[in-house]
Amino acid sequence: MEIKVADQRALVIEASLGFAEAQKKAWTKKLDAFGTINKVASFLTKPKNEDFELAYKEFRFQPFWHVAARARYVYDRNSNYQVSVGGTEVCTVTLEGNDFEVTNGHIHVSVVEHCRQESEEDVLIDGMTGERNKELTKYLKLSAKDVPTEQLQESLPKDAIVVPPQARVSGIVREMLSRMIQGIQADKIFEEHAEISCVDLYYHPVYAFQYNWKAKGKEAILELDGATGEVRSGARTFKEYIGKVIDRDFLFDLGADAAGMLIPGGSIAVKVAKKYIENKSK
Repeated sequence: MEIKVADQRALVIEASLGFAEAQKKAWTKKLDAFGTINKVASFLTKPKNEDFELAYKEFRFQPFWHVAARARYVYDRNSNYQVSVGGTEVCTVTLEGNDFEVTNGHIHVSVVEHCRQESEEDVLIDGMTGERNKELTKYLKLSAKDVPTEQLQESLPKDAIVVPPQARVSGIVREMLSRMIQGIQADKIFEEHAEISCVDLYYHPVYAFQYNWKAKGKEAILELDGATGEVRSGARTFKEYIGKVIDRDFLFDLGADAAGMLIPGGSIAVKVAKKYIENKSK
């Protein structure tokens, strides 16, 4: 059984607002970054702008994976059906010219079952946590620029941090295929097909601002979604990736890793599309 794997794509969602505009908007929402502290302090006395300072700011592109798979099996298998008869007085049953003896109130009929199994899965995986996140669907509705994977870094703004995904696509694909590839019981197989139909790495823009609340001695991060304009409190910044160049082979490790992949509990080797190997050899 050969598994088809779609070409891996890198797609970039561009920011709908600039850095200066994002910084201005975030400043008006800075108190939201401090959560509970803000609510308590606001109840006692309303903080002033001079109580805060901007300690750090960054413009980054954050990753997520969109991976889809489908499988189809068409086959025949021989089986034996046990059919109840009409009463204890029935001794023999004739079915389409064949006589069947009754045993314990049943006859046993040999049949051929014509079977079809189809399954599909479509997932959105947060590139940082490796967890599924349905909220990422909103980005699929936005315009995204398809860029050559080897030119991903060059296609993004020079002042932007490009965060490499911690969730590796080879692991995502392996897990999906382990669910798609099934051990079927068949006497004759007509179709046995599985395909990874989508392997897309998306990058979406995020502005992050770290504020100091001087009177409280507290720090907090506010994030502004560069594509949708949404504002939310943040958990971290990514200073360590400033100026770092992304390794394309690390991003799209599917070909190299899946070439010898075995599905857990099975004996089907996954063969990657020849196009990947040919491109690597060039």
